[in-house]
Amino acid sequence: MYTVADLKKGLKLTLDGDPYLVIAFEFSKPGKGQALYRTKMRNMITGVILDRTYRSGETFEPARLEERRMQYLYKEDTHYTFMDNQTFEQVQMDEDAVGDAKNFLIDNLEVDILLFGEKAIGVTLPNFVNLRVVQTDPWVKGDTSGSDSKPATVETGYALRVPPFIEEGEMIVIDTRSGEYSTRVKG
Repeated sequence: MYTVADLKKGLKLTLDGDPYLVIAFEFSKPGKGQALYRTKMRNMITGVILDRTYRSGETFEPARLEERRMQYLYKEDTHYTFMDNQTFEQVQMDEDAVGDAKNFLIDNLEVDILLFGEKAIGVTLPNFVNLRVVQTDPWVKGDTSGSDSKPATVETGYALRVPPFIEEGEMIVIDTRSGEYSTRVKG
């Protein structure tokens, strides 16, 4: 059990049966009475932000979260299906829970899935993924208009800016943290 004295930014706890992440925290001690702890917490499932004030002595249940290595299998309608590499169990996540990770998911990609109980609530991608460019404008030699990048679309439908020498069909490395081009795949 956590007490209000344990509250800090980044702490994960259970409140009303849902996992919450503390995103802001402030301690204040008025002249008279008990100390107050003002918190701002985000529901890790719905994304709703709560503002709550607690008095010293209150307790919280730690969030029972588990991260498991899984493999992305396929997308069906608005659900993404992942398979546990150890037990071969499959879990589904809706598009909102997957978030921006959907831009980089390709078949058989190994990812870490955050579970609350048996419910998948988050995806952690590898820092870099290799994706094929499916659409980009050809580079015109001698084009010195000053732009050092051009738009491109990769196999997942994600659009980004790439250097002018990148052509359709090439494999590129994308940094999943920023969504930016990193380098060409060698070989």
